[in-house]
Amino acid sequence: MKIALAQLNYTVGDIEGNVAKILAAAKQAEDADLIVFSELSVCGYPPEDLVLRPSFQEASMRAVEALAKQAHDLPALLIGSIWLEADRLYNAALLLSGGEIIHKQFKHQLPNYSVFDEKRVFEAGPLPKPFAFKGKKLGVLICEDMWLEETTHKLKGADIICVLNGSPFDVLKSDLRQEKAAATAKATGASIIYVNQVGGQDEIVFDGASFVMDAAGKITQQFPAWEEVVGTNAKSQTTNDTYQALVTGLRDYVTKNGFPGVLLGLSGGVDSALVAAIAVDALGKEKVHAVMMPSRFTSKDSLEDAAECAKLLGIKYETIPITPAFEALQSQLKLQGLAEENIQSRIRGVILMGLSNQTGAMVVSTGNKSEMSVGYATLYGDMCGGYAPLKDVYKTTAYALVHWRNQQGRVIPERIITKAPTAELRDNQTDQDSLPPYPVLDAILKLLIESECSVQEIVGQGFEEATVCRVQKMLQNAEYKRRQAPPGVKITAKAFGRDRRYPITNKF
Repeated sequence: MKIALAQLNYTVGDIEGNVAKILAAAKQAEDADLIVFSELSVCGYPPEDLVLRPSFQEASMRAVEALAKQAHDLPALLIGSIWLEADRLYNAALLLSGGEIIHKQFKHQLPNYSVFDEKRVFEAGPLPKPFAFKGKKLGVLICEDMWLEETTHKLKGADIICVLNGSPFDVLKSDLRQEKAAATAKATGASIIYVNQVGGQDEIVFDGASFVMDAAGKITQQFPAWEEVVGTNAKSQTTNDTYQALVTGLRDYVTKNGFPGVLLGLSGGVDSALVAAIAVDALGKEKVHAVMMPSRFTSKDSLEDAAECAKLLGIKYETIPITPAFEALQSQLKLQGLAEENIQSRIRGVILMGLSNQTGAMVVSTGNKSEMSVGYATLYGDMCGGYAPLKDVYKTTAYALVHWRNQQGRVIPERIITKAPTAELRDNQTDQDSLPPYPVLDAILKLLIESECSVQEIVGQGFEEATVCRVQKMLQNAEYKRRQAPPGVKITAKAFGRDRRYPITNKF
């Protein structure tokens, strides 16, 4: 049996557009016996509370029935959709052949952790069983079902197991998927067809990276990450997955939501330069507009570096000084200290949002995870915007990404990378006046956030207790800021937002 994989980029709620993609893929691989698509491919994944709307349920199901008829003379299609049966709503895999739905498989293991809350909206289906199709015993699993031994055990004796996935990217995920698929292949004696979607959906990105595995657990076909691919084989390529995740997340957020382009403040620092490069790679230079907003504290180096970075990227660049607005506000408010510093950031936010209102372009904020963690960011200032590409990117990771991107072609001036990070909101200011060195800060934050370690456990790993306690307090005190931050690309195992839901009012 000839099986094709359809690794596609769907849009949640665009049922008509998704069905058109499915049909186009079926015609592209019309010499196959079966084409396997990803989880909830008809309605898009994850649809969240859209699935609770009766009109959405009906539209999805009617689309599947119409698709079956439209694909009457095409290969059999194994698609994903929501499905209502006996007043129970399921996450379903549906096999379409000869104009009909000939097999239904409902997801059994509903994930309810991290970004997933499927138990809230779906009913669990029965355990899967192999069934006959074109002379083979076929098994079907839907994403999380492959991770449960009880589920995979039921498919022992199948010749081929098709796994429909909506598996979000994080930096550790790829190896885990392949390890689990290999365990399933060896336990069942079946070949594995693993199909994952590609593209961005709000804060989640999907890397694709579909594959075919034999019964011994050896990969025989590895499909590329970050690309739409349809066929029986494809050539994989080496790339920086983290960088591609950021590009994909920003690209799809902007394009799927209909923004004509993006705006950002280009300060002459690492973060804004990296975001500008990501934006160009995601959208093209003609859709990126950078603004330098100098104050009396802005150094000559920063002015030169921002201008050079914009030139290297080929993007629109303008300078709008904030001094007139700052002096006008200070004449009324007479702010001092931190309040005087933060009003400068908020003036910049107002400028960017004003330009956004005027042009329709979306503001991208440039803060990173290290800053978001400890509150080293200004509400309604540098935190304003519609999307934050670096929201889940630690500062040390940002430096690594800048080095990698320059190796592909120099777009960020060397001095931006080598000079000490600074917000330039007062004379001779550097980030390390207020924070531990970033390598130390990031190491502590990863233990606090991703590993949920206690202060004592972190101190036991060799970190100074006073520093750990200080970082933990800053992390806790900044929760209210993070609740008001724009969405951003998830790349780690525990991103802020749906991954990590801590109370704002918290004395633990």
